[in-house]
Amino acid sequence: MAGILAWFWNERFWLPHNVTWADLQSTEEAAFPQAEDLYLAFPLAFCIFMIRLLFERFIAKPCALGLKVQANGPQKAQPNAILEKVFTAITKHPDEKRLEGLSKQLDWDVRSIQRWFRQRRNQEKPSTLTKFCESMWRFTFYLYIFTYGVRFLKKTPWLWNTRQCWNGYPYQPLMPDLHYYYIVELSFYWSLMFSQFIDIKRK
Repeated sequence: MAGILAWFWNERFWLPHNVTWADLQSTEEAAFPQAEDLYLAFPLAFCIFMIRLLFERFIAKPCALGLKVQANGPQKAQPNAILEKVFTAITKHPDEKRLEGLSKQLDWDVRSIQRWFRQRRNQEKPSTLTKFCESMWRFTFYLYIFTYGVRFLKKTPWLWNTRQCWNGYPYQPLMPDLHYYYIVELSFYWSLMFSQFIDIKRK
């Protein structure tokens, strides 16, 4: 593991010629970005995920209900063990041959079986309320971080003169506000790395 970390943080890749990581150690006069700062993102990502759950339940959901957003999902298909087995184990989109076989087996007409499969597929889709809560969370976070970023940038000289971005490079002290911005952004996207498995699937 140490060998992989040494290869990843190779100074020849990350830093200009004749500059080492030791040159960028923080002092009392100036603070510089440190690789260890990245480790802060992992516990903070968990905290952001927990904040999201609380936000969706206690803020977004009451707002949605106040706006008359429907809480109920699509119409559920009537229970049928044979069709359910085909749906879960074989296919969610049966072809004509299979539809005809199921029609004879169940004594249903083909149109009724097609309707059952359509309702069963729709049944797995999230409700409008669930979509609203997730979208409200993302909107709130992006609005907050965008507003914070704009307020910070307004106070920086490099917003108005991009040449200022390179003054003193690579010996550029890290401002606390900028450090906070990057860590929160990184933590948010780390939280999405884990929540993507339970998030609403989008095209």
